[in-house]
Amino acid sequence: MSNATSAPELARQRPESAQPGAQGDGASGASSRLDHNELMRLREAKRAQLAARGLGSYPNDFEPTHSTAEAYALFIAQRAWLEPFSPLAPGEEAAPETGKGGPQLEAPWLRLAGRVRAINVKGKVAFVRIQDRGAIDLPTLRRRENALRVEAGLPERDAETATFQLFFSRAEDEERFDLLFKSDGEQPPLLDVGDIVGAGGLPFRTQTGEPSLRLRTGMGQAPTLQILTKSIRPLPDKWLGLQDKELRHRQRYVDLIVHDEVRARFAARARIVSAIRRFFEARGYLEVETPMMHGLIGGAAARPFETWHNALGVPLYLRIAPELHLKRLVVGGLERVFEINRNFRNEGLSQRHNPEFTMLEFYEAFATYQHLMTLVETLLEELSVSLHGSSTLHFGVDAAGEKRAISLAAPFARVSVWEGLQRWGGLSAAEVHDAAILRAKLRGLDLEPAADAPIGKLQMDLFEAVAEPHLIQPTFVTAFPIEVSPLSRRNDADPRLADRFELYIGGFEVANAFSELNDPDDQYQRFDEQVQQKAQGAAETMDMDLDYIRALQVGLPPTAGCGVGIDRLVMLLTNTESIREVILFPLMRPEQFGAAGGDDASADAQASDGQEAGAGAATGRVGGGAEPR
Repeated sequence: MSNATSAPELARQRPESAQPGAQGDGASGASSRLDHNELMRLREAKRAQLAARGLGSYPNDFEPTHSTAEAYALFIAQRAWLEPFSPLAPGEEAAPETGKGGPQLEAPWLRLAGRVRAINVKGKVAFVRIQDRGAIDLPTLRRRENALRVEAGLPERDAETATFQLFFSRAEDEERFDLLFKSDGEQPPLLDVGDIVGAGGLPFRTQTGEPSLRLRTGMGQAPTLQILTKSIRPLPDKWLGLQDKELRHRQRYVDLIVHDEVRARFAARARIVSAIRRFFEARGYLEVETPMMHGLIGGAAARPFETWHNALGVPLYLRIAPELHLKRLVVGGLERVFEINRNFRNEGLSQRHNPEFTMLEFYEAFATYQHLMTLVETLLEELSVSLHGSSTLHFGVDAAGEKRAISLAAPFARVSVWEGLQRWGGLSAAEVHDAAILRAKLRGLDLEPAADAPIGKLQMDLFEAVAEPHLIQPTFVTAFPIEVSPLSRRNDADPRLADRFELYIGGFEVANAFSELNDPDDQYQRFDEQVQQKAQGAAETMDMDLDYIRALQVGLPPTAGCGVGIDRLVMLLTNTESIREVILFPLMRPEQFGAAGGDDASADAQASDGQEAGAGAATGRVGGGAEPR
């Protein structure tokens, strides 16, 4: 593959601190010799200079006509615009760099705005690379352009750059050029990497074929280049980046600026959520909203966050799951409902747990958990195809260090809990039901079961320890013990089991579903068992919800429901192994301003690196902060 990007143009993409002669905070190379506070004081002085010259440091009167992606799209809409120096303005006869002529095409006047990511001055010409909302789409457009360039017999260009180039000739506006880019010995150039600017001009390609905006004056338009926001705090070096994980998570605003892949990951998350909405709406589901503050603990066996309502004088709990409210809506005749909701569980932190997380829950009347298996298979395959163009994706690496391919093409594998204990736990069919053997197996894994744990809990604890690491390809785990499924319908053939599945992919749980329990007497008994466990000191239990019993007495039709952890699903679809990398603002210890390091910083860094900080599992629909339902 050929690439026509020249050395000077590569240099233009480098930030001030990476260029020995680049313009920025003072004289050449100054940013590598000044500490952070000195750089900030220098930039504050430049802001004062802008105000003193009547240019304003924070004007609010610039309106862009295009994003950088929309501007770039103009260059690939017409084949003639693929050539260097195209298009020229009407009546123009020569390109500014060499005097060579280009195609006479009508070029629209554009106004762009964005953050300066690199500055390079070559004598009387300056190249400025800016970044705006179009940065998310620019790599896709560049790859599309390369396909056109190959067809036209032209060399390909760098397809991963997420910035757009401004071209400013001193001949166009000498006073502004000198003010922004030149140093007179006493006054450094006023433009810095990190500033937000507005620019007006005409689109054209440079000698090497880079789509650019040639800044112009006149024509009743805004000034050639205007600083809209002066950045006081310098950005991290582009090449070294923001390496500290804790700092990246705390200062996500900087992380998004300097790391293209982070921006792309969260854009992918937004597309995934939008696609999920379209999927369910197309199948007749109604999106609803249910309360986030509850008077009772319910919907999952987990420890809640507690608060207090001053006016009512009552304790409230942040939602650990929306399940019971959603099933009330099915009772009310809304037979297909879904909610993309925020849940809160007062548990620990790990690579796969965050106490605040996003979950999809959906319920369908006159369906069973088997129906939802097919629906979930279809959903995940469609999401993969929509995002990657294929039902096969990569997640993590295998034992040999190679990229691990995961196929989301239906049908997924199926295994029962008891089968899994035999296959991966080395138990016989009889030993699966022997509590003493299960306890011995758990102790052999350094897991101490509770003295009063029922056999179903022992089975699940051992299954999670021995089977989960093997569930890499999509696998529905079925036939759960009824003791760990307090809201599930009992299996008709074997009342020891629940009509339930959990979906595992990549070694962790992604979804949890079951045929809903709609017998009010059975549900009352299970709530009562939860209350008794709480009285004995169990922390992760549900309260008795008499209003929900009353709703079941009105009549819940045969229903199946499912919870899908959005955060974990995004991890899977974007090949991301830490949940903190798919949550914009993950929970962290309060920052100690003015302190150098300390226990808070180290604890957050450990959690970022995947060392669990008290992470716990809960029985509920799947989520980012706990195991599904």
